[in-house]
Amino acid sequence: MPKQVDYEDRRRRIAEAVRLLIARSGMESVSLRDVAAEARVSMGAVQRCFRTKDEMLLFALEDISQRVADRAKARIEASDTPQSAATLLDRTLSALALVDPEDRTEAQVWVAFVAHATVSAPLATVLRDTYAKLHDLLVWLLDYGRSTGEFRDDVNAKAEAHTLLALTDGLTAQVLVGHVTPEDARRVLRSRAARQ
Repeated sequence: MPKQVDYEDRRRRIAEAVRLLIARSGMESVSLRDVAAEARVSMGAVQRCFRTKDEMLLFALEDISQRVADRAKARIEASDTPQSAATLLDRTLSALALVDPEDRTEAQVWVAFVAHATVSAPLATVLRDTYAKLHDLLVWLLDYGRSTGEFRDDVNAKAEAHTLLALTDGLTAQVLVGHVTPEDARRVLRSRAARQ
């Protein structure tokens, strides 16, 4: 009887191998051969899951984008008791900023994909979609804070959401290169969340 292959599991293992290679050596280190070795599968197995390197990178980016969005939503839903809008915003920003030491691998991969997306239309499309969803989440949080009276009525939720996304991306990069400590980055985010 032929062995049943869980292709979705294999695709996720390959995406994880892509993430690890990028975090260790940068985007240029990702080849089908190296990914196969890292994922402990054959080159043929990688090629059965992904026809091209670009297709493999696209899947890996979609996977990490979903993980970042899921982490932000999980922090919002983490408590059974109602949270203040400022607390929810702070938790969400800390999830998006990828500044904690345990987030370093994802941060390295995220920044590498953002840089690579400037010359790859398919990757840019995924990132635009991801940013749009995160923007909508932040707008919802800001509007929620205005409706509860925690945030000022004059807060322009759409404009502020753009600013907050830029802030999280900037802090992610600055923590990665050592310009800002994770503690300082979290302090900046907390301060910004409280200023609404």
